[in-house]
Amino acid sequence: MSDTDTAIIVGVGPGLGASLVRKFAAAGLRVAAASRHPEKLDDLITEVTDSGGMAKAYECNAENEASVISLFSCATSDLGEPAAVVYNAGAFVPNSILDTSSEEFQRCWNIGCLGGFHVGKAAAQRMAPRGSGTIIFTGATAAHRGGARFHNLAVPKFGIRALAQSMARELGSQGVHVGHVVIDGLILSEKHAGAAAERGDDALLHPDSIADNYVMLHNQDRTAWTLELDLRPWSEKF
Repeated sequence: MSDTDTAIIVGVGPGLGASLVRKFAAAGLRVAAASRHPEKLDDLITEVTDSGGMAKAYECNAENEASVISLFSCATSDLGEPAAVVYNAGAFVPNSILDTSSEEFQRCWNIGCLGGFHVGKAAAQRMAPRGSGTIIFTGATAAHRGGARFHNLAVPKFGIRALAQSMARELGSQGVHVGHVVIDGLILSEKHAGAAAERGDDALLHPDSIADNYVMLHNQDRTAWTLELDLRPWSEKF
């Protein structure tokens, strides 16, 4: 294993984030799992370690650039230079535009977009000089259209998509692959247990199946890179 076989996953929770940690570890990368509450990742880290992988939890508040810089410094020191970085953090508060406060809107934008800029910049600063690496942003249907009461999600998701496009066009020629994954549908979770019971488990996106595609993007040959990938279950209308 080389000193660049490290993945940094920012925004690790019990759903897609946890699956990303498991899948990148299973692919042979050392994984830095970053969360605002790293103590909640103890069981995940133990699971990965017991399965023969290598993962370590780190605290990170992506809204704060100093926190992101500290994450990259510590993770690099502990595990090695990042070959793959995923920004999976986000916040969503459905609300009427008539009732949304400036503070609520700004918080969703800070987590959904500004944090992605901080992480993307930190990753690019380490990858571009080496001429290799993968940076992936988690997007959503809202990155393409803003629905009623969805402005708190749509605005940052539009922004993160634009960031990914700009970064890809700048960094591709420097050997850095930037990807944006549009998650079009509900992800199977306890939160969406009702929808799964009504529609069937395979009518929702499985987090492990989503994570497989992130690993695939990281492993793509640079003669055929994907910038944007749409993922949806077979039953989803679009």
